[in-house]
Amino acid sequence: MANAASGMAVNDDCKLKFLELKAKRTYRFVIFKIDEKQKEIVVEKVGEPSSSYEDFAASLPTDECRYSIYDFDFVTEENCQKSKIFFIAWSPDSSRVRSKMLYASSKDRFKRELDGIQVELQATDPTEMGLDVFRSRAN
Repeated sequence: MANAASGMAVNDDCKLKFLELKAKRTYRFVIFKIDEKQKEIVVEKVGEPSSSYEDFAASLPTDECRYSIYDFDFVTEENCQKSKIFFIAWSPDSSRVRSKMLYASSKDRFKRELDGIQVELQATDPTEMGLDVFRSRAN
């Protein structure tokens, strides 16, 4: 089922990995990319539960767009351990214009396929998705 607007289908593995992260906490993060030849969104990389935020940030290319899901653990002001699932649309300034347009036009449909996203971030450079941003958006 390709999306008429962007022509991008969503590979079933994307939904499977997201559900594993959400329900079983099998992964800390999942990074997705658009495979332009196959015209579908596919899983590029998964991070083990022990992966750090730094591992996640280092997995995003500096000059290519990506979608990612990050399971963010934090402690509330009431000292409760919580977690929120973040969707990050990574679109660095140095990426190709065509790529930015493709990712932008496919984002909403892709997000609808992943039921359970709690916070969305749009980032064009690492400062827009730093841990301080995660903390402020999680509360």
